[in-house]
Amino acid sequence: MLKLFFRLRVLGRENVKRNRSYVIVARHRSYWDIPVMAVALGARNRIQFIARRGLMKGNPIFRLAIRAYSTAIDRDRFAKSDFRRMRETFMQERLIGLFPEGTTKEHVDAKTGAVRFAEMAKKEILPVNIKPDGPYPPEYPFRYPKVTVSIGQPFRVADLNGDETAGEERSERRRRMNERLMERVDTA
Repeated sequence: MLKLFFRLRVLGRENVKRNRSYVIVARHRSYWDIPVMAVALGARNRIQFIARRGLMKGNPIFRLAIRAYSTAIDRDRFAKSDFRRMRETFMQERLIGLFPEGTTKEHVDAKTGAVRFAEMAKKEILPVNIKPDGPYPPEYPFRYPKVTVSIGQPFRVADLNGDETAGEERSERRRRMNERLMERVDTA
């Protein structure tokens, strides 16, 4: 249905190697991003998403989907238990889907968790750019955008290192790496 409604076109699917583990990173513009990304990567590539625990309070059908396809964390009061749950997910699952902004609101800076957990789990990052041509999220009932999903080349966290200075603080280094990560997502 998604392919039909969104006239979905996928570029770069060959960049997803079968026996490799990835942290899949995309910008979060709509709740449609999750099923669009899942369909774009193909049925054989089950993605485990990282989700905000607050989403569990909504629609019961939506709640079931979140339980089945995501690891829910308390983003506002991130505790050791959330860290452990994320670490276990990153170590066990082959494909992790992550939206670094953590919200669909505009003009929100991306968090550094994608870089940090990909580095810790020694997984490559797979940048995905979801490009809608039309209203996104869709305007119901009949205005669905044409969506192109571009899957970029996978890369290691070390590839995000740049011209850091020797005395640079770790937080500043991570912020710069995060900026480079989102640039790769935007150019995928």
